[in-house]
Amino acid sequence: MGRTSPYQLVLTFFGLTSTYRINMFSQIHEIVFHGKGGYDWNTIYNMPIWLRTFTFNKLKEFYDKEQEQVEKQNNQLTNKSGKEIARPDIPQSSTYNAKVPKK
Repeated sequence: MGRTSPYQLVLTFFGLTSTYRINMFSQIHEIVFHGKGGYDWNTIYNMPIWLRTFTFNKLKEFYDKEQEQVEKQNNQLTNKSGKEIARPDIPQSSTYNAKVPKK
């Protein structure tokens, strides 16, 4: 026999929804991973929500600006006709063993 609640809330106990938990842990991961060693998981987890949100937004702002600078620099590498400047073909691995065709 299931217990029904007189309240309109779905949860009959205090707790976080699964969506909130996923968002919270994703935010913690992003801060720790993109913080480049400046933050550890326990510190971010125990941080007040307002401070964690502020930190996340500042990191996001930094990486967005960095991305804009990269895109701006890439746009400067294209010439005025819209064609990309030829870049050297560099192998992706030091163990690159392509066979060179004989001339």
